[in-house]
Amino acid sequence: MKGDKGDLRGRMLSFRLAYIFSYNLFQFCGHTWILANTIARFLTFGEDALADTFYSVGLVMSLCQLLSILELFHIADGIEKARLLPRFIQVMEKNFLLIMVIMLELERKPVVCAQLFLWNILDLLRYPHELLCLMGRPSIPMVWTRYTLCIPLYILSVATEGVTIYQALPYMEPTAPNCSSSNSTASTPTRLPLVLMVYLPVLALGASVTVWQLLEERHHHLEKWNNKLKRK
Repeated sequence: MKGDKGDLRGRMLSFRLAYIFSYNLFQFCGHTWILANTIARFLTFGEDALADTFYSVGLVMSLCQLLSILELFHIADGIEKARLLPRFIQVMEKNFLLIMVIMLELERKPVVCAQLFLWNILDLLRYPHELLCLMGRPSIPMVWTRYTLCIPLYILSVATEGVTIYQALPYMEPTAPNCSSSNSTASTPTRLPLVLMVYLPVLALGASVTVWQLLEERHHHLEKWNNKLKRK
């Protein structure tokens, strides 16, 4: 009986390891394709590529960000060792902004291209590190890069999100009605700009909490590596 339980536990661990490795590999390949596509289009078409970058990479980016919701379950289930709160804030920020960009048809805004580029760089800092950790081959340069560069890049990404939301406000302004309509119908579009205005300070607050958590996470991982080096 004990042997059967040990075999079952070993199989479960192998399945979980194969699953999380496949997930991180998929995300890494997806974001690598997005970055390569974006750079190639910019080198080929110059500034004209900024207007339609979203049409070129938006489907893959949306798929990657939608699947990133699974990471919340990975952390909650213990498959991935990370802090849940900063990951939750980052995942919700990205998916909310993507929905807003698609619904308001802001794809041609240059700031949207910059936003996608920053998200892409942030994810390409994280997923290779996760893959190396799963293979048991993390390196101190990768750890330092993963937990140091992500902080200023995340702050810049949040600032870009704020600019995107601010530029979206004119698209949310209600048009003057030509005929009388019910108050409930008229009040719905009127509240939408207010929702975005309220979301801006919420975004700043969530970003502050996330940066604080990222700084603690960086200190924890770098201190762990320093202790390993001292033992050697």
